[in-house]
Amino acid sequence: MLDDRGTRIIVCCGAGGVGKTTTAAALGVRAAERGRRVVVLTIDPARRLAQSMGIDSLDNTPRKVDGIKGSDGGELHAMMLDMKRTFDEIVEAHAEPERARAILENPFYQSLSAGFAGTQEYMAMEKLGQLRARDDWDLIVVDTPPSRSALDFLDAPKRLGSFLDGTFIKLLMAPAKVGGRAGMKFLNVGMSMMTGTLGKLLGGQFLKDVQTFVAAMDTMFGGFRTRADATYRLLQAPGTAFLVVATPERDALREAAYFVERLDSEDMPLAGLVLNRVHGSGASWLSAERARAAAENLEEGRMVDQPDGNAARGGSPATEAEPEPESEHEPNDLATAAAPHSVSEAAPTAAPAQETDASDVDVPHLTAGLLRLHAERMRVLAREQRTRDRFTALHPEVAVTEVAALPGDVHDLAGLRAIGDRLTAGRAPSA
Repeated sequence: MLDDRGTRIIVCCGAGGVGKTTTAAALGVRAAERGRRVVVLTIDPARRLAQSMGIDSLDNTPRKVDGIKGSDGGELHAMMLDMKRTFDEIVEAHAEPERARAILENPFYQSLSAGFAGTQEYMAMEKLGQLRARDDWDLIVVDTPPSRSALDFLDAPKRLGSFLDGTFIKLLMAPAKVGGRAGMKFLNVGMSMMTGTLGKLLGGQFLKDVQTFVAAMDTMFGGFRTRADATYRLLQAPGTAFLVVATPERDALREAAYFVERLDSEDMPLAGLVLNRVHGSGASWLSAERARAAAENLEEGRMVDQPDGNAARGGSPATEAEPEPESEHEPNDLATAAAPHSVSEAAPTAAPAQETDASDVDVPHLTAGLLRLHAERMRVLAREQRTRDRFTALHPEVAVTEVAALPGDVHDLAGLRAIGDRLTAGRAPSA
């Protein structure tokens, strides 16, 4: 997908806290280093994107990211949506200077542009439309807002249209639209009653600010709807790809299933699901049950399961009916290592350990703790597998790639490259 020059927009969506910002940044880094001219737009107020890219701060202007090892002119720019500044830019671009100044100085507008419900999502759509209209980048990666439902990003244009076409706005616009002394006389009684009631509820000054704002914005309302509809159609176009990001947890995958169904109902092009922070084990052949049994044996002073010959040496029967051939497992089998005598057998290759006072190291206790940790890890793996299987059973048509969990947080370009490697090398869920 990153190499396909026909892909111009990638939208990362999903529930909060699943790694959308990191995924978007990792895709941007990898695409840029494969020759694309990329801009990553984040709406995440946590500013993690700037930190991971080595930038002091991000704002409403795309900033070039240094340290990208691009080929064939590949570049990466990053920006963070400034909701109010984007709104101001729209007013300045689509209103005459005098009217624009009146709007920008209006108290109701200042409240609306700074935090009115849905404004952030709508401004994200506006900014995406602005970026796509420019020819500076051939790929835009969008990190959707961390709202309660991230698909508010899709609903914003419809909500804005409903707001602008609502009865309240039409009533406030009525005097300006009718115009003239006759019109005002005709509406005088009804408007006086309405404004008097609203003035008591909202405050006379607030209502006056709203009316002034609506009168100044009247000529711009149609432009808002037109641009929102155009951006919505852009999201449905073949050059756009949606990636749903989730973790292998029940709630996150339930939300992912909702995203998949909603995108399908809106005819949005879904590229697939990124299953983030998937756990693994280098000793997955050792089951949780065997690990727990070995830990219990150690703690009770009994012999743990051993390959051929070891069980007889300890005088305890093996718990497995038939020991597995040594060739099927590596020599560092955790169950084998759990036996107290195996430590002394390994002593020739671990000379420094021999110098430690035996009274300071309770090897069986430490090994039992390791085995219990492994048993817990295998329990987590089994739970993640069940949640993956449940999702794929409901949505077998959705392509899935798994991203293995990193041991720490991503805070630099090297970490983003590691995520990019895992994204492209991710395996599909096992059967």
